[in-house]
Amino acid sequence: MFLLEKLKKYHLLLASKSPRRQELLSQMGITFSVCDSFVDEYVCQNVSTYKLAQSLAQQKAEAVFELYKNQENIIVIGGDTIVTHKEEIMGKPLDRSDAIRMLKILSGKQHSVISGLCVILHGQIHTAYDEAKVSFSELSADDLTYYVDHYAPYDKAGAYGIQEWIGFRGIEHIEGSFFTIMGLPTHVLWQMLERLLNKK
Repeated sequence: MFLLEKLKKYHLLLASKSPRRQELLSQMGITFSVCDSFVDEYVCQNVSTYKLAQSLAQQKAEAVFELYKNQENIIVIGGDTIVTHKEEIMGKPLDRSDAIRMLKILSGKQHSVISGLCVILHGQIHTAYDEAKVSFSELSADDLTYYVDHYAPYDKAGAYGIQEWIGFRGIEHIEGSFFTIMGLPTHVLWQMLERLLNKK
């Protein structure tokens, strides 16, 4: 049976208020409800980037699962995205100056974007991640201030959204999934759901 048909038997909960994840999940044809996890997305610099992205996604999913665990046929999906360049792990910027600082670091260089996933089905926790690489051209001070002042990227890891002005202006090359960079590795999620529901 086609995955979308199988999912009709379940109530999917997205443990994220991210409009990008909501948009992508909708475009996948999946019906879901949004439930904010209220998890503190603290970025620890001493943890593997892959583990950190998955851990934050899992914390979000578990927080929502606790609220709905007595309901039957629920699937909780959690996601988190981090940006990393050399030794620095970048979550969401604290303020305007932090956003500009992050973008200065990324300007003219390649960085990695790691999006972690967590799916909770029948109380069982399943995690995965996907990585993509992004290369920025050199960005001027005017570019940075224009973007930050007009787009306020304070809810985005690394202080930018690939689908926004700065992506059109500055991104020269990507390796991997565009959607992973947006915040939801859609191909990985589809494969996870297919695998888990095929077991039932």
